Amino acid sequence: MTSMRIRFASVAAACWLAACSRPVPLPVHELQVPVPEDWQGADTDDFQAGSDWWAGFEDSGLDAVVRQALDCSQGLRAAAARVDAAVQELVMAGAAELPELGIGTDRIRQRQNFVGLPFPGLSDRVLSNTFTNAGLSFNVSWEADLWNRVGAGKLAAEAGVAGREADLRAARLSLSGQVAKAWFAATEAQRQLALAEALVEHLETVERRMLDRYRTGTRSALEVKLAQGDVLRAKAAVHQRRQAREAAVRQIEILACEYPAGSRAAAADLPPLPDRVPAGLPSELVRRRPDLVAAERAMLASDARIAQSKAALLPSFSLTTALGTSSNTLLNLVNPGLQVWNYALGVTQPLFNRGRLKANVRATEAQAREASANYENLAWAAYREVETALAAESTLSAQESALRAAHRSVQESVSLAEERYRTGMVDIFAVLALRRSALESESTLLGLHRARINNRVDLHLALGGGFESLDPAHSDPSRKQAIGRTQ
Repeated sequence: MTSMRIRFASVAAACWLAACSRPVPLPVHELQVPVPEDWQGADTDDFQAGSDWWAGFEDSGLDAVVRQALDCSQGLRAAAARVDAAVQELVMAGAAELPELGIGTDRIRQRQNFVGLPFPGLSDRVLSNTFTNAGLSFNVSWEADLWNRVGAGKLAAEAGVAGREADLRAARLSLSGQVAKAWFAATEAQRQLALAEALVEHLETVERRMLDRYRTGTRSALEVKLAQGDVLRAKAAVHQRRQAREAAVRQIEILACEYPAGSRAAAADLPPLPDRVPAGLPSELVRRRPDLVAAERAMLASDARIAQSKAALLPSFSLTTALGTSSNTLLNLVNPGLQVWNYALGVTQPLFNRGRLKANVRATEAQAREASANYENLAWAAYREVETALAAESTLSAQESALRAAHRSVQESVSLAEERYRTGMVDIFAVLALRRSALESESTLLGLHRARINNRVDLHLALGGGFESLDPAHSDPSRKQAIGRTQ
């Protein structure tokens, strides 16, 4: 009997190992997105080292506030908690591969009556017997995963963990982008406020000179009124710029988990940007963007659930065994001579619920088609975002270059007009008009430069964060855009 049990255990162990070692068959999805070897929107460099994408702006204040926001964000803590929950779901899914072990003990005290038995002289009494029985058992139950039902569930749980981790990275990326945009908005608003205040001072000078000329009869009352209107409009613009600065600063404070008092200082100036964009290769995008990684993991989980639902249609094999002792005395429970045991091998084949199980297969197949369509749609959107940002980068760069040249021309005109005014060749109002044009040109140039910085932030987000060099196998532009999965 012992040898038979050993052989049975050996067979069960072999079945278990065979079930654990079998791969889960999954389909291969071809990405129906034509990916070029190089980006089309602009000329780009291959890579730029660095894990924190915002470090490329070389702004210590921005770096500090982004890190503070990432450390304190409740949204990121919630995303991290979802990762922890997915890890525990993986633990639960993997636990089904192992036998369930349990130990139990019981003590029964029972009274038994003997009614109707012909005992002489005891016909008027009910005979009874009271006895106690105790048991100690060690129980093992295990289901052989011959069709990879449990393995497919574990694979789906593993994909769920990877997807949650990608969601966490996507949340970090999104938060850092929000902080960066708020930081640059506050910086520009601070500079625009200073320019608006300078314009008010300039227009008040024009108003005073215009009033002086009106009193001498060389300027009309209409010109004075127009100058006064310019001053009032400029003062209104100051209030608007101040409100914009306070709103941007409060946004930074909220993202950095500070009370929105509007007291945080902004940077002195907007950072310069390099002419060329290090964006890597288009073929690397599916591995760079965390939202694409999460969508791909969701597709993998859907495929695994198809295999799991199909395995539920097949017979299940289970082994249940128990080993212990039984006695009417507690002290005898450790006596090996009172050993009792049992084991059973069961086979279960679904019959009357196959309609429900087949419906579940069709439902998981539909969910897999949905996940595949969502992934492809997201991939199209990702490439569109990158190409749009690259094209805007080229356009904004050319526009900024032209505007800078125009601003330098206005500044040179101001210098030339001032020189000619000192020699009496032009009127002071010509000089003042050029100074106003220079202030307005600088304000426009500042707004355009911030728009270009915002577009660079959008490009970072579209590319999945920092521009890092990847594994040479991933950097091969000739590799197929297929997401094949075999476990």
